[in-house]
Amino acid sequence: MKCFEEQKVWLVTGAAGFIGSHLVETLLKNGQIVIGLDNFVTGKKENINDVLSLVQKDNISKFTFIEGDIRNYKTCQEVTKGVDYVLHQAALGSVPRSLKDPVTTNDVNVSGFLNVLRASEENKVSRFVFASSSSVYGDSPNLPKVEGTIGNLLSPYATSKRANELYAQVFYRCYGIPVIGLRYFNVFGPRQDPGSMYAAVIPLWIHSLLMRQSCYINGDGSYSRDFCFIDNVVQANIKSALCNSKEAYGEVFNIAFGKQTTLVQLYTLIKDALQLEKDIKPHYRENRPGDVAHSLASIDKAKNMLGYDPLYSLEEGLKTTVKWFEKSLINLSFG
Repeated sequence: MKCFEEQKVWLVTGAAGFIGSHLVETLLKNGQIVIGLDNFVTGKKENINDVLSLVQKDNISKFTFIEGDIRNYKTCQEVTKGVDYVLHQAALGSVPRSLKDPVTTNDVNVSGFLNVLRASEENKVSRFVFASSSSVYGDSPNLPKVEGTIGNLLSPYATSKRANELYAQVFYRCYGIPVIGLRYFNVFGPRQDPGSMYAAVIPLWIHSLLMRQSCYINGDGSYSRDFCFIDNVVQANIKSALCNSKEAYGEVFNIAFGKQTTLVQLYTLIKDALQLEKDIKPHYRENRPGDVAHSLASIDKAKNMLGYDPLYSLEEGLKTTVKWFEKSLINLSFG
């Protein structure tokens, strides 16, 4: 990504997570100064090690990692000092997790978010970009999803992300901190954890099929999603941070590819990408509580206001993701 005109200081919260580690990698490869914050509840030290193995030695020295929790306000104050741009990714993801434990989800995703936002405002960061979610659209039947129209929220996780958006808008109006929210749609790519009990469908299915195990499809497979490759998300974060248009501040943007794919279609695409000799049939089971039936994003707003231009389709992203998982499985077998 060739959009860095000068060296700046960036804070990435959730730096050891899936999305956070990719942001750290891109920033370091482009010679930026990066502070990473993570408490390793869902993030992994292996992700940080993987990033540093891919970065030139001269740029490794530009990275500072801090093990800490966004629920600690003092920590948030310290890590935002001298920072130009904040990319806030730290959160407890997963709809099922939030249904099981809404209190902790709120504590991390709302109170923790507010800590980072307030500290960023106090320390006068130039831009605050944060991860929201397509889950805020709830039961809205409208397709494609347009930022100004949402439905009833269906989970504590969705509620926490909507609360983030509202707090960000209020902080821009009341304190003038330039904030931009990104509603992610089903992000996937290398380093996504298939082992979590709340694993996203793509890494879970890739890993299962590589292990020659059956996959489970919730419902009849007709539910659909707008899958977005991680490199598109990295682009959106960086373009948002470098955005100088005041019209974008206080706004939220859909970050997706803009194409609808059913779970049955996804399963076929993953099998084709893996080029399996044996045809492994999926098992069907009940839909999960809180799941939205269909999701498709309009990305016109992000294109027009942020210059967002998703370069990687689902099919292209799957090729890269499958190669990474195949390589990781080989390394695990011989490590």
